Amino acid sequence: MAKVLLAFVTVICLSSVNAFIEFEIPRNAFDTDLYENVLDGELCGEQLRYIANENTMLRAEFLDAGLRLPRGILKGNFMDFGNYHQCLEINADYQPSPIEGKYCMIHVPFTQPDFELPTLPEWPEEWPEWPEEWPEFPWPELLPNTKQHKELMRNIQKVQTQTKRYNQIIGTDMDLMRVAEDSAMAGQSFRLAVCIPKACTTKQAINSLYVNTTAVGLEFTDDFCRLKNDKPFVPGDYVAMAIFGFIILITLLCTSYDLYYSLILKGDPKKASALGKSFSLYTNTRRLLTFNSAPGTLECLDGIRALAMMWVIVGHTYSTQLHAPFYNRSDFFSWMVSFPSLWILAAPITVDTFFLLSGLLIVYTSVGKMSQMGLIRNVHLYYLHRLLRMFPVLAAGVLLQATLFNHLSDGPQWGDIVAHKVHKCRRFWWPTLLHIQNYVTPRNQCIAPTWYLAVDVQLHILSPLILFWVLGKKRSAWIALTLAMLISLTASTVYNYLMEFQPAPVIPSRTDPEDQSTYMQYYYVNTLTRCTPFFVGMLYGYLLNIYKGKQINMPKYFVALGWICAIVVSAGIIYSAYPILQTDWYSPFLDGVINSFSRPGWAACLGWMIFACTHGYGGPINWFLSLRMWKYPARISFAMYIFHYPLMHVVNATSVGPTYFSVSAYFFRFLAHMSTALLVGFVVTVFIDSPFSTLIKLVMGGGPKRTRPEKLVAHEGTNGLNNQAGVVNAAFVPEFERQISKTKL
Repeated sequence: MAKVLLAFVTVICLSSVNAFIEFEIPRNAFDTDLYENVLDGELCGEQLRYIANENTMLRAEFLDAGLRLPRGILKGNFMDFGNYHQCLEINADYQPSPIEGKYCMIHVPFTQPDFELPTLPEWPEEWPEWPEEWPEFPWPELLPNTKQHKELMRNIQKVQTQTKRYNQIIGTDMDLMRVAEDSAMAGQSFRLAVCIPKACTTKQAINSLYVNTTAVGLEFTDDFCRLKNDKPFVPGDYVAMAIFGFIILITLLCTSYDLYYSLILKGDPKKASALGKSFSLYTNTRRLLTFNSAPGTLECLDGIRALAMMWVIVGHTYSTQLHAPFYNRSDFFSWMVSFPSLWILAAPITVDTFFLLSGLLIVYTSVGKMSQMGLIRNVHLYYLHRLLRMFPVLAAGVLLQATLFNHLSDGPQWGDIVAHKVHKCRRFWWPTLLHIQNYVTPRNQCIAPTWYLAVDVQLHILSPLILFWVLGKKRSAWIALTLAMLISLTASTVYNYLMEFQPAPVIPSRTDPEDQSTYMQYYYVNTLTRCTPFFVGMLYGYLLNIYKGKQINMPKYFVALGWICAIVVSAGIIYSAYPILQTDWYSPFLDGVINSFSRPGWAACLGWMIFACTHGYGGPINWFLSLRMWKYPARISFAMYIFHYPLMHVVNATSVGPTYFSVSAYFFRFLAHMSTALLVGFVVTVFIDSPFSTLIKLVMGGGPKRTRPEKLVAHEGTNGLNNQAGVVNAAFVPEFERQISKTKL
């Protein structure tokens, strides 16, 4: 029955995917044809004349929603968003076609031809008497009040003074908007919003509504334009709605059966149909939120995994804002290279925590539970279980990013942030699902953090070469593990020094953008350079397995030395992020040392922490990491990892203007992102991850039937991110579910 249901679900999903592929799906998130179709030069001219001569208030609406001087220029902000939503809401009656707003962004280079910038008069301290008759003014509410008008004029004067001061700083003439060619600002530009009628081009509208750019010689380039309802639903959106609608339907049916059997019939849970309850919200939520431990549990892993996930979200909270507009951008970058920002600068090292846990668990849950020949005979199941276990959540994330996430919200930065990701997912979804995106499309990844999954899967594919010897005698196991560690460390070190990588994603002392691109493509997402923590984890996994259930008496001085080394080395690795981000940093030798040894060093320190905590030498650290509160985020960490990044971009893209940076404000932003990730992680786990996990276990031979230990692969906890039901950190605690969790080989 389980195989029939899984086959039915598979047919539905494959049919939907085939429909998704057969349709010619627009890869662009916007309707680009719409932007061309609305252009009409003749109609534009008529509308502009009407706005200028007959409807002053409509002109004021366009002006108010569009072009203005950026705020915070002296703090490094050269961007102004105008008023995005106000612009798109403009809709005035006009024959033969209504006048609707179109939001556009333009680039105005600092380097301009010689032209006179219109200057404002020097306003006197004493204002003259008000004239009896005023010319037509677009804001009549300011006319009766002399005080308001005076304040407006003083603000204009202040802007003029600041602009002159800024011109002096960047190397421009006092009355010319022209940056010297040798100025550091010569390559910069203002990025400004303009609100224009949708029938017009930006040049037509700016020349009529603002200033005659041809006459004064002002040059600018178009960036993009947006129209109301320019994100059409594509076939992929309907496919996504069909798939998730089907999952919701099955969930309702299974939940109804589960509630009827458990609450009305008062049936024995052990006799209930595991297939009938597979998609039950009642059962899956109860399992997820029941916190008991199974024998052999490494309790401290929950705290480590949860804290590592939090660190990932903290780092992404700041890293996704590196190119965001700030009113005080200079303050942001000053803080980023300061000592107090170390907890953010060192965040990339936390991904190596997951590699360590992945390697540790793959050995810890395998030794003693299968033989060498059993591994050889069933290596295909070993791979299949791993791939199937990760596929549902990953596929859901890719599908949503390519389709429905595009319709969640909107904003002036939507094209740069979300639509760009939608385009990548519609074009490069297949390398992500095949776990080869770190090599095939390293610069165009659908969901950026999934590079970790690609590396992790590739390491799991290689792991049987070592695991075969680990399942044999102790001597061969130690030789295989040591050789794997030494070979990977030597190969990665030689590669790092030959390539001369920079030691971090962003290095102020390296001004060539290609250096950062090379680092991210050939180092950061490269399996060779990221594999050493995985092999360190395998070493610790074997060590933990040898002493499982045994009392170890270590000398106090040895324990103290171990903790001192772990704290000093890990603190040094974190601190190394500070000097390399200074503008005077230059040390190719130390760059190679950091790239080659910081990641395995970090893994070694965490491995000691796990070993010490497991055998009673962790003290308050073990108490803290073993708190039950960490179990919930640890169990949903895989779903959190996949979904937090796309949702973070959705939130960031809704911003309607530059923000003011402060550490406290961004800490609260992190709390918001973390809360969203916890909520979405719960929904994804109970609707997708847990149900499909149960189906996979049933189809692959799981069930109440017990098998001899050497014929079992308790592979359910070997992902550094996700540790679902089974031998290690039993996330699904009922005994019958633990039996289901074991995969028969």
